[in-house]
Amino acid sequence: MWGMGTYEQSADMSVPPDRLFAYLAEVDHLPEYMPRITQAHAVDGGDAVDVTAEIDPPDAPAQTVQGEAWLRVREEGRSLAWGSEGENNYSGELDVEPASAGSRLTVRLHTERAEGGQIDASLREVLDRVKELVENEGVA
Repeated sequence: MWGMGTYEQSADMSVPPDRLFAYLAEVDHLPEYMPRITQAHAVDGGDAVDVTAEIDPPDAPAQTVQGEAWLRVREEGRSLAWGSEGENNYSGELDVEPASAGSRLTVRLHTERAEGGQIDASLREVLDRVKELVENEGVA
């Protein structure tokens, strides 16, 4: 099923919200927890981010692409928003909230062209990877 959609998933993590958010808000950490992103670097201290990613489109061979995206960090409320211009009008948010275990991380994705099951699997992959990094590898 193709069409505009918003997808959302959450997971609890046993790390304080401020520490989890500080880790996630660092642009250079994006490749550690975002599937397919291999490099990410802030440009000129603004919202712009140079990104390199490995993609595997359904109608073309797997390839490495480079482009510019944006990332906005909102310390108040511990959230970040990101996106890229283009035909898929891709954007998303991460929110970190206090929870009984320590933190609750919610990941939201908005896209005009994607397969829902694949997006849900990608969101789960992000949450599982962040949980592994912060709980077992102690990055935050």
